[in-house]
Amino acid sequence: MPRPYKPLAAGALLLLLGTAAEADVAKSGNPAFDRAVELVIENFYDPSALPHFEDTVKETIPTLPQSGDQKAVDPAIQTVLASLGASHTGHYTADQLDYYELLNVFQFNYRRDLPHLFPPEGRIVYPGIGIASKVIDGKRFVTAVYDGAPAKSAGVEQGDEIISADGAPFAEIGSFHGKIGKSVDIALRRGADAAPITIPVPVAELQPAETLVSAISNSVSVVERDGHRIGYLHIWFYADHDVGEAIDQALSSEPLKNVDALVLDLRCRWGGAPPDAAETFLGGTQPFRFIDRKGEGHLSNVRWHKPLVAIIDGGTRSGLEVFAYDLKARGVPLIGVRTAGALLGGRGYLLPDDSLLELAVAGVEVNGEKIEGKGVEPDVVVPFDLRYAAGRDPQRDAAISKALSLLSEG
Repeated sequence: MPRPYKPLAAGALLLLLGTAAEADVAKSGNPAFDRAVELVIENFYDPSALPHFEDTVKETIPTLPQSGDQKAVDPAIQTVLASLGASHTGHYTADQLDYYELLNVFQFNYRRDLPHLFPPEGRIVYPGIGIASKVIDGKRFVTAVYDGAPAKSAGVEQGDEIISADGAPFAEIGSFHGKIGKSVDIALRRGADAAPITIPVPVAELQPAETLVSAISNSVSVVERDGHRIGYLHIWFYADHDVGEAIDQALSSEPLKNVDALVLDLRCRWGGAPPDAAETFLGGTQPFRFIDRKGEGHLSNVRWHKPLVAIIDGGTRSGLEVFAYDLKARGVPLIGVRTAGALLGGRGYLLPDDSLLELAVAGVEVNGEKIEGKGVEPDVVVPFDLRYAAGRDPQRDAAISKALSLLSEG
């Protein structure tokens, strides 16, 4: 989970600082690499991992290229970070979507540097179409299509294999540079042996938090089956103060307001949920509304009191694993596969080349139990290989079926 940057802010689970440590570690002469090593020595949450880390640094330095290019240095930084064996620990460069989304999550730590990176106001933005992707077995697949984003409207689907963008190899950020307001032809394959299709997708200037919060609101849908109405809400991430309001608004408005049961999708991009986030779905108090002198109301203390089923998978991570843990402890059925097992207190640091270092600076326990490396197990195991899914989602289907069974049980 991200390390907190404001008291009680979304994602604020910890108020712990890394403990400074002194060590005589070899220097490479590369400013970004050496600064990353220094930050690990000073702040990593588990000092017992540092001797192995320092050995790995010494072994890696001779392999460092002379070039200061981010792409050349990144593998060396990734190698030494991997020796720590911890979540919330990685290196990200400006050609990656994760760079912008995590830069947004941790921005309070380097907010004074943002106008330099994103002049003139320091507003974190990137050119994109609203998808996330991953290379699997040598092929790049769409792993997420953000609800309400251009790619969703254009018809791009989760599980599509990305072949090219405007006839060139696909790059998460580079394919869209200089093309905001224009369309990019995305060549996709929807089946392993299917002929490629080309979809023109408008490129937009996207702000990470705004895009993800909007995706939560736009994910709302209702399935009518067997005389029941099953609502659906996807929490894409929780590392922004607007997330709670978006959830409250969705639950208290049509069409979710009057559904019979809810499927809550916790298959997220990033965690960040505060420790009490699940109370919206578990708390016993009733919702209430403040009414001003004009008769206009502001809903507060929104609580869900109807049947609930949640979906989890390996993307359910960090603060949303606490969310899932709490739901399971209170008897809410979890559908899918084990969560990421990535629950530590993380913090972001800008390196001298403007790349981003994410570092675990604190351990986390939930009810005395460590979830890091373990995860939260589902009640009903439903695997899902998203490659060439073509609109299929067995985990969502299973969750809807479970919600219907809860309703039939009374």
